[in-house]
Amino acid sequence: MKTWDDYKEHVKTIDSATGRDIADIEEQAAIISEIIKQRNALGLSQRDLASICGVPQSSVARIESFQSTPNLATLIKILHHLGLKLTVSK
Repeated sequence: MKTWDDYKEHVKTIDSATGRDIADIEEQAAIISEIIKQRNALGLSQRDLASICGVPQSSVARIESFQSTPNLATLIKILHHLGLKLTVSK
């Protein structure tokens, strides 16, 4: 295997549960990465975003560092204040 993508495909073929775990983590990382990117693009600190959203700054820090997963209401609140939308597709 030469790349991470090759390895992921290999794992998916031999262990579908672990493959799903990898996919879930990558989806979470994509969402959090967009939050961080948009927050920075808007020139907001974690403290600024937390204040706007009415959540503790430590919560924003834990979300951005993948130490905690926000509940859906908190996630939508953060996205809304950043001008982002959560889209679900099939």
